[in-house]
Amino acid sequence: MTVLVYEDFGTGRHREASLIRHALGSAHDEELVAGLAGGIGFMYFVFEYAGRTPIATIVAQSHPEPWVQVALGRLGVPYDATRAMKPRWGRVRAALDEGQPAFCVVDRSSLPWHEPDPEAEMTGADPYTVVIAGYDGDDLLIEDGAETPHRIDREEFGAAWTAHRKGRHQLIVPTGPPEGEPDVDGAIAATVTHLTGPVLGNQFDVNFGFTGMERFAAQLRDTTTKTGWERRFGASPEALASGTGRLHACLEEEWTAPGATRPLYADFLDLVGRPEAAELFRESAGHWSALADLARACDPHSDADGRRALFDACAEHVDACLELEGRAVEALRK
Repeated sequence: MTVLVYEDFGTGRHREASLIRHALGSAHDEELVAGLAGGIGFMYFVFEYAGRTPIATIVAQSHPEPWVQVALGRLGVPYDATRAMKPRWGRVRAALDEGQPAFCVVDRSSLPWHEPDPEAEMTGADPYTVVIAGYDGDDLLIEDGAETPHRIDREEFGAAWTAHRKGRHQLIVPTGPPEGEPDVDGAIAATVTHLTGPVLGNQFDVNFGFTGMERFAAQLRDTTTKTGWERRFGASPEALASGTGRLHACLEEEWTAPGATRPLYADFLDLVGRPEAAELFRESAGHWSALADLARACDPHSDADGRRALFDACAEHVDACLELEGRAVEALRK
C-alpha cells in the first residue's frame, strides 16, 4: 500500500521554503514562508586545508538557525522535534499514516540522486533537510526538489540520516494547524539582527552580516597578505576557477535563492507592507547577481591585470550592496 501525504512537489525559487510550503499543504505563499524563516543573511568564510585549493563559501540566506523550525514557529504551526540514537521508523510510519510529513536532516552526498560532493568533508557537510512525504512498503518517498518524490529503500535512507552527525536522526513532524497570526515583526527583527550582528556571539561574528561583507570586499582588494584573493585564488588557473565558481554557485544556486535570496525577500516585504526596504533589497540583488555573472564569465587563465580588474569590480558590487542594505535595514527599523 502506498501512503502519500501530499501531492505538490518541486522547487519554486527556494528549496527549503518549497519543502515547508508543500508539507503544510501549500496553504502559504513561498515568499511568506521564506520571509518568516528569516529570509536573508550573509556569511563569508574561506576554508583552507593543506594540499587543497581554498574553498570560498557564502551563505546569503538566513543562517545558522534551522529554516524548518523557525518557519513553523513563526507560522504558529505546532510541531514535534526529536532526536534519537537510531532511526525511529515507527514514529515516521505513524506520522505518515496520520497525514503528517516528516522533516529529516541528512548527509546530502549519501543520497543516490545527488552527485558526490568532493568538498563535503572539508566544509563540514552542512545540514541538508528533506521531507519523507510517504512510503510504499519498505520504500520511502522523499521530497528533495524534484517534480516527483524520490523513491529510496528505507535502510539506504537511514544511512544518509545517520551520516550527518550534527543532525543525526533528527525528526520534525508538524502536528496541527496554525495557531494565531504569523509573527512578521519577529521575523523582520531577526533579519535585521542577522545583518547588523551579533549572530553567534563569538569571534566568528566578523564573518556574518555587514561586517562579513566588509571582510569579503577587503579580501577581494587585498594584494599582499595570505588572506587576500590574489594570494588565495590567483596562484593558478585551477585556483581562480575554484574561487570564481564558488562565488557564482553561492550567490545564485546553493543555500540561496537567485540574487542572493534578496528578490525573494523583497517580495516578502512587499507582501507584508514594507515597500521601501523591499525596493532597496531588490536593487541590492542586482549587484549580487552582477557579481555572480562576473565570476561565472571569468577566464581562469587571466593575467594579473585581468584578475585585479575582476576582484576590484566584485568588491565594488559588494560596496554597493552594503550601502543599499544598510539603508534597507534603517527602513525596517522605522
